Amino acid sequence: MFFRLFARLSLLALIGAALVAQNQAQAPAAGPASPASTPNFTIADVHASPEVNFPFVNGGNLHGDRYTLRQATMVDLISNAYGLDASMVQGGPSWLELDRFDVIAQAPAGTPAPTLKLMLRSLLAERFKLVVHNGNAPLPAYVLTAVKPKMTPSADNSGNSECVPQPQPANQPDNAIRTLVVDCKNMSMEKFAPILQDFAGGYFDNKPLVDSTSLKGNFDFEFKWTPRGQLARAGSDGISIFDAMDKQLGLKLELQTAPRPVLLVDSVSETPTPNVAGIEKILPPLPPAQFEVAVIKPGKPDAPTQGGIHGDRVDVQSIPLRFLIQIAWNLNFGDKEVLVGLPDWASKDRYDIQAKASAEDLSEAASGNAQIEFEEVRQMLQALLIDRFGIQAHMENRPVTAYNFEAAGPKLKPASDPNERTKCDEGPGPGEKDPRATTPIINRVLHCQNMTLAEFGRQLPFLAAGYIYSPVVDDSGLQGRYDFTLSFSSIGRVQSGAGAGDGGGGSTPAGASLAAADPNGAISLFDAVHRELGLKLDKVQRPVPVLVIDHINEQPTAN
Repeated sequence: MFFRLFARLSLLALIGAALVAQNQAQAPAAGPASPASTPNFTIADVHASPEVNFPFVNGGNLHGDRYTLRQATMVDLISNAYGLDASMVQGGPSWLELDRFDVIAQAPAGTPAPTLKLMLRSLLAERFKLVVHNGNAPLPAYVLTAVKPKMTPSADNSGNSECVPQPQPANQPDNAIRTLVVDCKNMSMEKFAPILQDFAGGYFDNKPLVDSTSLKGNFDFEFKWTPRGQLARAGSDGISIFDAMDKQLGLKLELQTAPRPVLLVDSVSETPTPNVAGIEKILPPLPPAQFEVAVIKPGKPDAPTQGGIHGDRVDVQSIPLRFLIQIAWNLNFGDKEVLVGLPDWASKDRYDIQAKASAEDLSEAASGNAQIEFEEVRQMLQALLIDRFGIQAHMENRPVTAYNFEAAGPKLKPASDPNERTKCDEGPGPGEKDPRATTPIINRVLHCQNMTLAEFGRQLPFLAAGYIYSPVVDDSGLQGRYDFTLSFSSIGRVQSGAGAGDGGGGSTPAGASLAAADPNGAISLFDAVHRELGLKLDKVQRPVPVLVIDHINEQPTAN
């Protein structure tokens, strides 16, 4: 599943989150530890993270005596140090989810994960002057309430309760629209809320689901719904999870705010204290990681591309060489302009790879199972491709398709609170209706707060994957901070065509063409920016680093 996630550009950020989540508990921390009781790293290098295509936090494990946590916002650092979900870190200055940092530190080999967290707490207090305390805050949540319950009280006195997904009909075609069916027995509403969030999480934009039904006792019931990603294609035959709760169970599910225990940031410095002199010699980079052994074989051309990372092993099937190069050199998968000189066969020929990392290249995960960290997989894969396919390549700046913001009758509202976090969340803003409920073809809703257009332009390549491949430069002349909501259809839902779908400026994403008045009702990012924000995305040519393939062999060397 790991490499299938890579193929979905909009989900790339979730890969890093999944890796770090192995080190994070979901319950609120007991509270800040006193300095006297907190162990410390032997030494630490703290610096701003380099710019990358898709920034997401990764690391958080011990590799020998080296601890690394990269591309981490201050919220990521705090949530990792205190064992919290990032949504539980509240308060603090506006930059907490914007600035990113790398932490490279030294700790005794074998240091347990709970001690590493305490070391990170100590580092944050010392280097960033972080001060926090436990408290409560009203946060967005999907609240389940009872209207006219239609569930049958359970006669089961065994104490056993479960919700079981029912099997799909046999021999369904691959493109069939699925109806998901779950049968619940002897289920309380308190237990049902987290189960529902697990089953239908695609509807909840990573926000929690809270039971406020006040219903006592246990119930037997069945409910069925259409996955959010297939709702638009299902048309009138589809049913959202919100309608399913209402029509089938007599429950109401809506976005509200609910008080939750959180960790509140009282104060923190945006600039860490300086590293000790000569830190680059005291903590030199580790030797590049390489696979201990790897087998490359021709893949079946009609087999699905799939694979995964399992402890010390990487196993992928039927993957084109272009895809492998994009992973290894951290290139944007949809941008055809940032990979130059690759022969056609590299996009067609497929390979199976089975590889194993050596013990010294594994990190000590919180679970106790040694694993390969994501950035090391990149290093290993790049070294493998260079060795086995004789790849010779270099990076150079070349002009590629890019975009600038231009004012076109701006409709932006000034930020309501200049101290609010600068961020964009998936889903509507407070008190706003969700257009996805009535127009499923619009499947992306971004609510951004306290954000400049320059900051929004830097976020767009990973907020709107497939449309924009490099940061958007702000030429609008608008200098303020704004709150806004943007609703559009993902690139896959916008049909091929040409016209005003480019937002009125003739703009189309590299390698794609967009319909103007799309008959299925899809709205491109370009149209949404123009109609909802009063801005135009103007297409330009701008130099960016591209990978130039100087030489590559069509056949890998023998295993």
